[in-house]
Amino acid sequence: MANDLHFLTIADASARIRAGALSPVTLTEAYLARIAALNPTLHAFVLVLEQQALAEAKRAEKEIAAGGWKGPLHGIPIGLKDIYNTAGIATTGQSALFRDHVPAEDATTVRLLREAGAVILGKLTTYEFAIGGPSFDLPWPPARNPWNLARQTGGSSNGSGSAMAAGLAAGTMGTDTGGSIRYPAAWCGIAGHKPTYGLVSRKGVLPLAYSLDHAGPMCWTSEDCALMLQVLAAHDPADPGSANVTVPDFAAALGRDLSSLRVGVARSYFETEAPADAETIAALDKAAGLLGKLGAKVADIALAPRAAYTDLCLMIMEAEAFAIHERHITATPELYGALARRRIMAGSMVRATDYINAQRIRAKLTADLVAKMHDVDVVVMPTWGVPASEFGEEASMRLDVAFTMPFNVTGSPALSVCSGFSAEGLPLSMQIVGRHFEDATVLKVGDAFERASGLRDRRPSLDLPQAA
Repeated sequence: MANDLHFLTIADASARIRAGALSPVTLTEAYLARIAALNPTLHAFVLVLEQQALAEAKRAEKEIAAGGWKGPLHGIPIGLKDIYNTAGIATTGQSALFRDHVPAEDATTVRLLREAGAVILGKLTTYEFAIGGPSFDLPWPPARNPWNLARQTGGSSNGSGSAMAAGLAAGTMGTDTGGSIRYPAAWCGIAGHKPTYGLVSRKGVLPLAYSLDHAGPMCWTSEDCALMLQVLAAHDPADPGSANVTVPDFAAALGRDLSSLRVGVARSYFETEAPADAETIAALDKAAGLLGKLGAKVADIALAPRAAYTDLCLMIMEAEAFAIHERHITATPELYGALARRRIMAGSMVRATDYINAQRIRAKLTADLVAKMHDVDVVVMPTWGVPASEFGEEASMRLDVAFTMPFNVTGSPALSVCSGFSAEGLPLSMQIVGRHFEDATVLKVGDAFERASGLRDRRPSLDLPQAA
């Protein structure tokens, strides 16, 4: 499998392209063939831009041959979650409401990817407006998990996770308001990075909750996330939340030893406050032990209660989502799926006083995490406390074992990587959380773990039992 073009990492494919050993056209054709064969089953893409992608690949090939190599993403095929605006191309949000929505301009991140020479393969499945859940009452079906077609992918970046795990793209873009990059990364066994709030522009990305939304990369490896983040991280005056900070060389931080690193294990979160299953805990303990063998100093750390963060995140998300959707959802509620309609309408019940107080408490909880992280460089825990659920399970979101929301509240950088596999062959996960704007450290830890664990050598076979 390692020799299949569609399973090359961005780093490997880029090196071959720059050396003249691989054509961007050949690589793009390999992904398009893979999509044609598997997407009718996986439903990862809602729109494939075949002709445009081939044209972009041919242009990249000519530019590189003429000595105009732009960097590691030049000629690399990328998929976009279908809430990223694309000029002249439908951006539907997976909703009947936006079935015919065609933006006039690209999202800032899409523009940056194009300027870096990336090839845009198409638009990827999402939960409706990034909140609606794995619904079957929408114009397009939810994506399926390549590790087992009867299982969910997690969301809301469900197509991004499915496409990455199945080898339908070299990299994908997701968004994360309560865990929507890290959740599908966990259930699909890939690397998904939620950057520090403000590091990556959200301009031109359909919003869910302004103060919680993050945009970021989903890839097979942490190294690939670093390569994508290098292009994506940029100050954008058009995004009120964008931070004007110096962007480091994320890839340069990779490959260094962890001898000076301090790792805190938030053990109470996954053992007592929201107990994860035994396999997830065992995988996390093994992963923490490996970090110790790599030279890191590993010790338990006590954080503010997980439930305090999670409750705040849900209240703020629902209130802001309703503020965004109020006009449409009150005028044409029938154009929303049942799950999205129910979750968005919940925000109509949040009082202004509750929202304001939630933001005040949020500031205190963020300050508490900042203080606690004076003693550690990163904090680790499972991303999600269980492997992928089956379709049809009422507890599809499994927020009772979610460990992602605290870091949307705080805006901290957080990376999900595969920590192992269950007895059924489903991916398990570890979340690595860092200090604000220390994304390079988070990615360095993820990269070191992936290289030492050997888990990146295992791919889904797709010779799987068909869903019922």
